Amino acid sequence: MSALALPSAGDPVPPLVRTIALPDMIAYAGATWDWHKLHYDAEYLAAKQVPAPVVDGQVFGALLAEALQDWLGPEAFIRTLAFRFKNLVFAGETVRCEGEVTSVEDGVVAVDLRVVVVDGDGSVTKVAAAPCTAEVVARPEGA
Repeated sequence: MSALALPSAGDPVPPLVRTIALPDMIAYAGATWDWHKLHYDAEYLAAKQVPAPVVDGQVFGALLAEALQDWLGPEAFIRTLAFRFKNLVFAGETVRCEGEVTSVEDGVVAVDLRVVVVDGDGSVTKVAAAPCTAEVVARPEGA
């Protein structure tokens, strides 16, 4: 998308694909001070019969924000972002943030989004977060 062009209703949000590895999760925990054992402790997880470290759900918000900023540019401002958790995501799984523009009014881009877990060929294996919505104030260069 050029710096001056706004998307239209129905346009796709360019997908963001990310494999979330344990080192990423530890770095995120350090940045957010969320050191719950669910996110890293193998003994704790085994005792709870959880198969692998669980990705902190707030990571999905960070990835959705990254996808929107990458798409609409650094001058865009995310006014609202909401999402609902659907399934656990485990260390080593790959997620894809995707969505569609629902409206554009007065420079505000409204989008419906979701975060899905995908396998090696990109097929969706489960939904991690949905529905997800955002309103982004687009600020084209020179405005």
